[in-house]
Amino acid sequence: MTAARATVSPPTGRPAAPSQLRRNTGLLVVLAVFVWSALTIDVKVGRLLDLPSGLWLIFDRMFLRGGPDLSYLPTALQGMIQSIEIAWVGTIIGAILSLPVGFFAAKNVSSGLVSTIVRQFLNAIRAFPELILAVAIFIPIAGLGPVAGALAVGLHSIGTLGKLTAEVIEGIDTGPVEAARAVGGNALQVQRWGVMPQVLPEIVAFWLYRFEINVRAAAVLGFVGAGGIGLSLQQTLVFGHFAKSGMALIVVVVATILVDSASGWVRRRIIAGPGSKPVPAEVLDATGHLG
Repeated sequence: MTAARATVSPPTGRPAAPSQLRRNTGLLVVLAVFVWSALTIDVKVGRLLDLPSGLWLIFDRMFLRGGPDLSYLPTALQGMIQSIEIAWVGTIIGAILSLPVGFFAAKNVSSGLVSTIVRQFLNAIRAFPELILAVAIFIPIAGLGPVAGALAVGLHSIGTLGKLTAEVIEGIDTGPVEAARAVGGNALQVQRWGVMPQVLPEIVAFWLYRFEINVRAAAVLGFVGAGGIGLSLQQTLVFGHFAKSGMALIVVVVATILVDSASGWVRRRIIAGPGSKPVPAEVLDATGHLG
């Protein structure tokens, strides 16, 4: 034993540093793609350098030279209310239709073929922004106005909410599902009592989060004639009424903050229960929900 111990010596020197080739190669690829993209879209450095002065000029015209036009406040409020209505109707459409679609898209409650087809359908919907849906489909059908905007927001919401619903369903605990089957429940009853109670709170939270997004989308849709505050902004900017544009922007910012705050409080209450406090950022996922 003594001789064996004598032959064992502790390692000397520091271990070799791990290779950084893969990381450095990845960074170089990212940098090369960025440079190639910048050159392809013909970024003009001189124009970028003029950006701060241009932004200051617009800010000065909207908010400093006499201030925002207070007489335009009723018109801006009316347009913002219409944008919120567009967002609400679109969210309701997306919520109602995405719930059954999400069940068909979930691989653990639907067949593989059906799930794949439905998921590709949802991917196709999400590929088109609300602006494209409004201009290419719903404005030609429904005409200019908030109806086209609500339909565009609703269709796009189906694609997003359907995907999120499917992902939530795929993460359920199988225990309640097996219990519902064990007592003789049919396929519909298993989904109703084994799946829905588990996923509904988080799905409703996704609906509210989507409503926040739709408020912003509805504000932009007015620029293409789909109603809402965007139409007021487009008209005031085209005719150079910057004081009115500044008033409209203030209404958009304040209304968006209020909607986000109210929606966030409701989402926290649904997920964490009554009396809940704001959740620390480290336990939230990328969408602002409990991870």
